[in-house]
Amino acid sequence: MLNRVILIGRLTRDPELRYTPAGVAVTQFTLAVDRPFISQGGEREADFIPVVTWRQLAEACANHLKKGHMAAVEGRIQVRNYENNEGRRVYVTEIIADNVRFLTPHSQSGGSASSNDSRPVAGNQQNRNNGNGQGTNTASDDWGIPDDDLPF
Repeated sequence: MLNRVILIGRLTRDPELRYTPAGVAVTQFTLAVDRPFISQGGEREADFIPVVTWRQLAEACANHLKKGHMAAVEGRIQVRNYENNEGRRVYVTEIIADNVRFLTPHSQSGGSASSNDSRPVAGNQQNRNNGNGQGTNTASDDWGIPDDDLPF
């Protein structure tokens, strides 16, 4: 069985960072994802999808994402339910993200967000051919870390 979701959209508001009683970080935000067609009225419609991130990814999202930023989210769909104050059963469908890529360029974000994903530098290392057959490590270019300080 497979439960896997990949979405690209824009945040409708700043992420909301909270901590559980056990001290685990959790962030919630809503992603507006365009539908692939135009309505009969000639307007493009969007779905507003709730996203939840946990632990270090939650803190990274809270620090680097803002309202209007574009992000790619990978994760799984989860449906949970609870009983509200009126005694009615309420069902909530949300994406539990395990990977978020920040797609708004650094120059447009106005902050310290990178256009790369929130995984550690080692997980995002790229090599480019510099014309003489030798690749250059671009992790130092993207993150402002000198090559000598990289642990690999």
